[in-house]
Amino acid sequence: MAEFSGCVALTGGTGFVGRHVLSALLEANIRVRALVRDPGRLSVKDARVEAVAGSLSDDASLARLMEGATAIIHLVGIIMEVSTRGQTFERVHVEGTKNLIAAARRASITRLVHMSALGSRPDAVSDYHRTKWAAEQAVRDADMTFTIFRPSIIHGPDGEFMQMIKQFACRRLAGVLPWMPYFGGGLLGKRGAGRLQPVWVDDVARCFALALTNTASENEIYPMGGPDVYAWPQLFEVCKRHLPRARPANRPKAVPVWYAKLIAGKPGVPFNRDQVIMSQEDSICQIAKVQEDFGVQLAPFEETFAEYASQIE
Repeated sequence: MAEFSGCVALTGGTGFVGRHVLSALLEANIRVRALVRDPGRLSVKDARVEAVAGSLSDDASLARLMEGATAIIHLVGIIMEVSTRGQTFERVHVEGTKNLIAAARRASITRLVHMSALGSRPDAVSDYHRTKWAAEQAVRDADMTFTIFRPSIIHGPDGEFMQMIKQFACRRLAGVLPWMPYFGGGLLGKRGAGRLQPVWVDDVARCFALALTNTASENEIYPMGGPDVYAWPQLFEVCKRHLPRARPANRPKAVPVWYAKLIAGKPGVPFNRDQVIMSQEDSICQIAKVQEDFGVQLAPFEETFAEYASQIE
């Protein structure tokens, strides 16, 4: 693929995926202007990276972000709402994306690579997926050349998902979430939950960077997952096999969905109602198109996890 010679305006560069996307961009020798609330949180200090302090709700900082940029990578998203801080799905996913698009139009930028989520659709059962869909719709309606990625659960040693699994597997837990809990349907949670297809964060980051020059990806939407599909208990057991100091007693155990909904969002409970609802849906997809268009072989989960399991903090 051709080299990208311009500057990328990046949002979400201090987050889990954003840190890896930033590294992938620098590896390709691409200059970056990153919108961040706190420039000190950027994971790299590099002359090719310029931090712009601000947020998606601040037109002035968005204007500074766009100066000299020729493309945008938009990664900002939340999985938990914090209404007291104004961090709602509607405000972050939908309003934030529309603000970014408006700033791009004013700066005459026409290329946008956007992070969505597998399961996004207008009639989704969760607010998370419905607002992700609305953000996608804003991108599609923006008269810009876009690429949209819809990943399943993204995994890596510095991600909250794997840090949580390590806690479940290796620590003596007490209180509302004992063992390695997952949400199961039925009175006792025995009906199981949705399947998932974890995708390695470096594969996701690589595809975002490649999309900037990959003409085949223009105005395309890509579901993304790894090559392996797991039920939640299966995923936990795979992780336990490779995590140092995993406790034999910490086995997967279903928490009934009805109970999880009752306690969701309460103090000390690390999940919300949307996450409970989404866990009952399959998060799986076909990956042939993304592999073919980007010339990548998406990494298998267990082999990749085994390589980094000891690095999870």
